This record gives sequence, C-alpha cells and structure tokens, in this order.
Amino acid sequence: MVNSSIAPATPTVLVVDDDPAVLSSLQFCLEIEGFAVRCYSSGPEILDDPSMPRSGCLVIDYRLPGMNGLDVLAELRRRNVMLPAILVTTHPSTSLRARSTAAGATLVEKPLLNEALFERIRQLMAG
Repeated sequence: MVNSSIAPATPTVLVVDDDPAVLSSLQFCLEIEGFAVRCYSSGPEILDDPSMPRSGCLVIDYRLPGMNGLDVLAELRRRNVMLPAILVTTHPSTSLRARSTAAGATLVEKPLLNEALFERIRQLMAG
C-alpha cells in the first residue's frame, strides 16, 4: 500500500564555494528559507558525491581553486546532472557572461543579495 500522505521532498540546493564563511552563511540563510542544503568546498568534492539528487538547484562559485565553476558545471553535465545552475562571481567580464549563458547557467554577481538569490533559486526549481 502506498502512503499518499508523505510530504514531497524538500528542495535541495547544492552550494560549491571555497570560502568557508560564504559557504556557512549561504547554508544558514538557505535553510532558514526552507531549502535542504548540501555544501561542497571544491569542484572535486561535489564531483565525488555519489548521491547527487535528481531535483534541486546548483549554486557554484566561479573562482574555485583547481577548476573553475564553469568547468565543474561542464563535468556535471557530462555526467548527466541536469540541475538548474547559478554561477556566482564578482565583476564578471562580458566573456564570462556569454560563457555562463552558453552553459545554461544564470549568472549572479557577488556580493549576493540574499532575496534576489533565493528568488532566482525558486524560479529555477519551479521550472
């Protein structure tokens, strides 16, 4: 018998940022907004996660050590992780804006205005 009273899963936001203060702050704020949050401090860390959710949203810092956020996103896409993505960075160049758009990622500039970020996450998760 299927229990139809089970609540739908809480939307998951996967955040990748190498700055521990930013990561902690985003996790705290996103959880207050009602999201489940998974935090990763590098590209390889998220790529090594064997239990990637099938729904949710990616929030990836562009300036990561080793591999940038677009490289992380490209590898996730290659692995068929098709979650909507937000790329965050400071002072993006015209070239980076174009590359972000081509990769299918929304670009959001730092410093982050939390409500703007939360609203964009909600829009992407809604489809």
